[in-house]
Amino acid sequence: MENQLGVLNALDAAKTQWYHFTAIVIAGMGFFTDAYDLFSISLITKLLGRIYYFDAHSAKPGTLPPRIAAAVNGVAFCGTLAGQLFFGWLGDKLGRKRVYGLTLMLMVICSIASGLSFGKSPHGVMATLCFFRFWLGFGIGGDYPLSATIMSEYANKKTRGAFIAAVFAMQGFGILTGGIVALIVSAAFDHAYKALPYNVDREHSTAPQADYIWRIILMFGALPALLTYYWRMKMPETARYTALVARNAKQAAADMSKVLQVDLNAEQEKVDKIGREQFGLFSKEFAKRHGLNLLGTTSTWFLLDIAFYSSNLFQKDIFSAIGWLPKAETMSATKEVYRVAKAQTLIALCGTVPGYWFTVAFIEHLGRFTIQLMGFFFMSVFMFALAIPYQHWKTHNSGFLIMYSLTFFFANFGPNATTFIVPAEIFPARLRSTCHGISAAAGKAGAIVGSLGFLYAAQSTNHDKVDKGYHTGIGVKNALIVLGAVNCLGMLFTLLVPETMGRSLEDITGENEEDNGYEQRFSVEKVPV
Repeated sequence: MENQLGVLNALDAAKTQWYHFTAIVIAGMGFFTDAYDLFSISLITKLLGRIYYFDAHSAKPGTLPPRIAAAVNGVAFCGTLAGQLFFGWLGDKLGRKRVYGLTLMLMVICSIASGLSFGKSPHGVMATLCFFRFWLGFGIGGDYPLSATIMSEYANKKTRGAFIAAVFAMQGFGILTGGIVALIVSAAFDHAYKALPYNVDREHSTAPQADYIWRIILMFGALPALLTYYWRMKMPETARYTALVARNAKQAAADMSKVLQVDLNAEQEKVDKIGREQFGLFSKEFAKRHGLNLLGTTSTWFLLDIAFYSSNLFQKDIFSAIGWLPKAETMSATKEVYRVAKAQTLIALCGTVPGYWFTVAFIEHLGRFTIQLMGFFFMSVFMFALAIPYQHWKTHNSGFLIMYSLTFFFANFGPNATTFIVPAEIFPARLRSTCHGISAAAGKAGAIVGSLGFLYAAQSTNHDKVDKGYHTGIGVKNALIVLGAVNCLGMLFTLLVPETMGRSLEDITGENEEDNGYEQRFSVEKVPV
């Protein structure tokens, strides 16, 4: 377009080159760490119960009491939600780069501190663990809006979706690595410190050294984040922030001339003309132009995360319910960590990781809207297919595993990726990070609902089979039916989300316009349904 700034046009038209891949790795390693830190807790909760809530008179190994389990599983999500809102807002106020390193250092420090949780009493250890995991989540929360916004503003318009999806796909490797680290650590400790199954020797089924296992697993999450800190600090501010928000055309041209290795002119007079209308987030103008889109991105992410996180965090409980994992009392503590990690690694390898990369491969061919609608549809199908003949799957574990893997495949080749991508494309530069943070925070609210709700809902309807400290629930079967219905709602709200494939960010948001008389373009350019 004639009003498009030369520096932004150069970014939109740039061929895929080395700096794109550098940006993907730098932003992606943050997401690798995010996923590792958020999901590694599910690998060690059973171990924490055995170590700190051991009861020699019980026929079953110790488990975390309901409130403690809810806190340990959910506190990082509460921190993440707060971090998404705060750092999303700060990224628009101070700039993407200035805030980017802060979130990473917070993640590094709190990952290490989580593993060093101190105190001799169970309450002391759990309290400090929850404290540090809250602030770990706070740092992770900042990574969502900043990574998505930076990648969308650096990318060219033809491959923007694939690049943002590639950043998010590092989440799959983080989940996979968490499982592999837990496998290696638990196998090493099991070999070095032999322990008998709980039903053979209750007192010695948990070796004293097992306390190091969960600490090592949590602390490992600091390593990948630490390795990318230097490169994050070397990245220049995005040209879209510098030109459209900071209104400094000269600096934007200078930064991108180095990145693109071409000479670009500063066009301050164009910057002064375009995007003059500075409506705020809570204005009527924002509601008119972007209100429905914000409703679409927040609602779909909220619904997706209810299903995605509840399924992911409680895989171990589902596997136990169908008999794929042996009963806890037939294993030692280290062997149980190994078996849980083995099951989750297999799911990640077969369903989670491939789903992310299918999105990278096909998003610029199928579009965001189609992939999201398709993902919600198949997640619904497979959730119902698992739930309705649930008794059948108890004797056909391999079939259950295949179906369960497919739900994760279509979550990631579907709304888990697109809900992250679209908010980074459809809002104006000065509100982009804030709106992405709001959308992501809605998702984490869904994760909190899913993780805490499933913790209680999935308890057996038979009082004798309920975990210690819990009341009867609706059972795994009915919980899966509820998740299937949630996915159906996700399909409905996807109709509010626009298609952005192949268009420049300024064309989507209308920031090229010199006056305020344009209509919100993408509101009438949605994919027809």
